[in-house]
Amino acid sequence: MLQELSIKNFAIIASLDVEFENGMTVLTGETGAGKSIIIDAVGLLAGGRGSQHFVRTGADKAIIQGAFVFPENGQTYHQLDQLGIDHDDGTVILQREIYRSGRNVCRINGMLVNTNTLKQLGETIVDIHGQNEHQELMQPDKHLRLLDEFGGDELLAIKSKYQSTYQDYQHLHHSMVSRNTHQKEWAQRLDMLRFQVKEIEDAQLEPDEETNLSQQRDRLMNFQKINTALQEGYLALNGDEEVTGALDLSGKAMDSLSSIADLDPAFKQLSDSLQSAYYALQDASGEISKQVDQLEWDDNKLDEIEARLDVIHQLKRKYGDSEKQILNYLARIKKELADMEAAEIDESDLDEQLDKKEQQLIKYGEQLTAERKRISVKLEKAIQSELKDLYMSKTVFQVRFKPTNDQQYFATGMDDVEFYIQPNPGEEIRPLAKIASGGELSRLMLALKTIFSKSQGVTSIIFDEVDTGVSGRVAQAIAEKISGIANESQVLCITHLPQVAAMSDHHYFIDKQVKGKRTVTHIKKLNQSDRVKELARMLAGTTVTELTLDHAKELLDMATEEKHQRA
Repeated sequence: MLQELSIKNFAIIASLDVEFENGMTVLTGETGAGKSIIIDAVGLLAGGRGSQHFVRTGADKAIIQGAFVFPENGQTYHQLDQLGIDHDDGTVILQREIYRSGRNVCRINGMLVNTNTLKQLGETIVDIHGQNEHQELMQPDKHLRLLDEFGGDELLAIKSKYQSTYQDYQHLHHSMVSRNTHQKEWAQRLDMLRFQVKEIEDAQLEPDEETNLSQQRDRLMNFQKINTALQEGYLALNGDEEVTGALDLSGKAMDSLSSIADLDPAFKQLSDSLQSAYYALQDASGEISKQVDQLEWDDNKLDEIEARLDVIHQLKRKYGDSEKQILNYLARIKKELADMEAAEIDESDLDEQLDKKEQQLIKYGEQLTAERKRISVKLEKAIQSELKDLYMSKTVFQVRFKPTNDQQYFATGMDDVEFYIQPNPGEEIRPLAKIASGGELSRLMLALKTIFSKSQGVTSIIFDEVDTGVSGRVAQAIAEKISGIANESQVLCITHLPQVAAMSDHHYFIDKQVKGKRTVTHIKKLNQSDRVKELARMLAGTTVTELTLDHAKELLDMATEEKHQRA
């Protein structure tokens, strides 16, 4: 239930704080005082659509806060757990800030959430019933949802099986349509993948192969230069018959210094340095000799390398900037090819799979239809029972299943449902959307709310002027029906009917005043004496007489007696 509501800079409300209690609460006041604005604020807390036009003139933003409490293990707490929002103290604080720029900031117990999340949670908290819901009754495509709501868990379980099967069926159907529509493109893609996989695999590409081949090509293309350098280097180290090489000379220097190495540490250091230099030159000489022995000119080898590098360059131009990228691409297209070839095999029995899934869909669809028809009889009886209390005892209400085309399946099932009504005996029963008056729609929706209030689990139900178009004993019946709903859920009700206001457990008066050239809305909880005066105003209008006050007091006494009898 809604415990506290705080509104700041919202429409004509500068600042308003109000506490609510369980049971039935009515909000009354002159037209335009701001009663519906308060309900609009609650609607925004429940995820309703926001607009910068809600921000009070001269303010930067509007702030709305609401404190709610819920039954343990209810749907709201379950959803909060899924969102990871703490609710240990049993209270949930919803906050909405609407900036003049149009930006919205939503919080649940201090945690920032988006508007969709706020709306999902709000649907478990508040059910706002106003004139727009009359419009819902006037839209036949909404009637099936209302029937399913009445069906409860058993119907929803069958519906869940149907919808799961429907999704599978749609997927298979889409695959078949895609196959038939894009068969040519599919075949072209398959041929291209097969060609690319073969081309890359035939090349037997290896990582860093291009670098190694480029080095080999550079050696062959610079053969003469390399050969000359190696020969000259070897001669410089080893000498010949005429010239003593650097290796012999460094050996002699090493021998000379080693003979005096023990005489002084400095000589020892020089001797060690010469030894290191000698052995390094010796190793270099051996490596040069090895390179000279391995060096050979092969004109065919150079052609082979050039051809291989050309293959690699062609692959890089098509498939990647390096051997690694090409091989990664190969892995991807091999998987795609394998999937497509597997799908090509599966296509042979795709029609069979689709047919089996369709038969399963029909099975669950027929079960869902049968359950809906069973539930529709219960709904008809329940609504007619409620309408009897609302002085529509002669009204006939029917749930009609309209025929659909063969093999026409919807996400909601195989049914097209519409509510029909016969308001008076002897008249033709016709679609509700075409013949119901405003007063009849109010009572029909109230009958539905009475039926659903026990099963929906919503803790706060708001009626925004649902009593429009009725008076007299019908108004009294509506008042008693709303009061009955308040036994199951907290009810907030905006009304212009004194009969409805009298049945309330709590009564708030809304008025507006002009202060400093600005309109300000006030809210006041009425005591018993104030309630009598307000009911008298609602009965008489501008002139309140003693007789009117007596009538108002009588209304309150009758309402109190009615509630005592029901208790």
